[in-house]
Amino acid sequence: MSLAAVAAPAPPHGRDFERWRRRSRMIRRLRVILPSLIGLILATMAGFILHTTFLGRDAAPREADAPIQLVNPRFVGKDDKGRAFVLTAATAVRDENDYQRVLLDKPALILDAEGINPTRVTAKSGVYREDRRVLNLDGGVTMSGQDTTFDTLSSIFNTATGELEGQGEISGSSSLGEITAKSYGVYDKGERLVFKGGVRGRIDSR
Repeated sequence: MSLAAVAAPAPPHGRDFERWRRRSRMIRRLRVILPSLIGLILATMAGFILHTTFLGRDAAPREADAPIQLVNPRFVGKDDKGRAFVLTAATAVRDENDYQRVLLDKPALILDAEGINPTRVTAKSGVYREDRRVLNLDGGVTMSGQDTTFDTLSSIFNTATGELEGQGEISGSSSLGEITAKSYGVYDKGERLVFKGGVRGRIDSR
């Protein structure tokens, strides 16, 4: 046997030749498809990174400047005479334009919280001024205590003095009867109520 006969193998025939030809065509196609696919993946990744970078850069200032919202906050304090009060709300948000203003949704105030007969005041909305220590309650204000329930449009609570006052028609009832007035004040832990302006009342005899 000569060296020429060993170095030159016989070409494939029949089914083997057909498989070899299909494999050759597939390899040629993959050599074109794979580089294109890799390039497409790299371009997509680069576009995603750029989009995320610019989007995050635009969104960061808005998120940083967004007001912080507290859900079901609870504030506990005492007035200058040591009488405790508790203020709760559905939500509390600090005003973006005035840092001293805290906007309250559905606030509830309890006066003389540690006493025997605390007074409870609820409203639809409220604003607390930290610099003045004053709470303004507006919309559907209801004040209730021992045997008394009053409704009015607005109330102002001074957390320093512990006094609750309001302007606007007030109406309600107590164990003594019914009363209406244009303004009112609550003093001495809620034990003393003062009504002013067009006061009308009806006293029930026992």
